[in-house]
Amino acid sequence: MSFPTTTPILIVEDFKTMLRIMRNMLKQSGYEDVDDSTDGAAALARLEGRDYGLVISDWNMAPMTGFELLKRVRASARNRTTPFLMVTAESGSGSITAAGAAGVSAYLLKPYTAETLKAKMDEVYARTRGA
Repeated sequence: MSFPTTTPILIVEDFKTMLRIMRNMLKQSGYEDVDDSTDGAAALARLEGRDYGLVISDWNMAPMTGFELLKRVRASARNRTTPFLMVTAESGSGSITAAGAAGVSAYLLKPYTAETLKAKMDEVYARTRGA
């Protein structure tokens, strides 16, 4: 089951080069409706103004980390069920466990390819659709 290419996606990444790379990976996979934010506070504002089918967030950001953003999204009545994909170089089991407990939909370790990103998105879609 494939994540529909018409799905609005929000990328949250404070490193502009990585943001551009992620946007290009999504475009390569056919996704055109992609917004971005360079910090968690800006992402929260976007999430209050639009319904997204997926949030892809980096873990390590300042001043609000991706983990803090995830907790705020899950606490929001409007966005608590929005699929949330955490992207990070943090491979420690504590980070993965904490993200899982906070309600992350999936966890993707850097470095990754466009194919790996797409496969993880499809996995999230299948899980959230009950397939």
